[in-house]
Amino acid sequence: MPPRPIWKGYLRLSLVSCPIRLYPATSQSERISFHLLNPKTHNRVTMRPHDAESDQQLERSELVRGYEFSKGQYVIVTEEELDAIEIDSSKNVVLTRFVDPNQVDLVYLENPYYVAPDGKIGDETFRVIREAMHRSGKAGIGRVVLTNREHPLMLRPHGKGLVMITLRPADEVRADTEYFKEITESKLDEEMVNLAVHIIEQKSGHFDPKELAGDRYQEALAISLSKR
Repeated sequence: MPPRPIWKGYLRLSLVSCPIRLYPATSQSERISFHLLNPKTHNRVTMRPHDAESDQQLERSELVRGYEFSKGQYVIVTEEELDAIEIDSSKNVVLTRFVDPNQVDLVYLENPYYVAPDGKIGDETFRVIREAMHRSGKAGIGRVVLTNREHPLMLRPHGKGLVMITLRPADEVRADTEYFKEITESKLDEEMVNLAVHIIEQKSGHFDPKELAGDRYQEALAISLSKR
């Protein structure tokens, strides 16, 4: 059974557009996770929503969303109102600029998604855009709305398709000045630098994601649990 897309819309480049599907590029389903238990009975503990003032327990289906505009004062927002808010990037990935992907600082990179054409109608247009980006060596910059939030994004060729990486907005990225201010600028020992360069050159090679496969801590945790 083919994977289900998490988003469907259109990829737009100037006056050209094609229908696309978006899929998560990563998965954490294989990770070992723990449940919270009652230490006396070892029964699972469930976190039930309750009114912070009256202590009344509620079902999740009863809950509504609220925006706190003043201390203890809320504006209730319905799902219908959220669905009615629609901007250009709600259903479109609009590419507004193309850049050298190496210019995008790593601190801005967030979550990766695979992008594929949605059906045969958009296949050729999708491949034309992908091939043009591949030949130019550029990545597209744009925006898209996911989970009630607009995300900046970078789009670049990946395999036969494209990969979209959501980017953190500039106002969410901390400047590094405060963290690096205690690093001194005194003259370095050239012999030590040359030795470090030599070690780096000896260990240089091509990036192989297979070398990053597995999680040694999770593997050790699984072995420990199997012995219980």
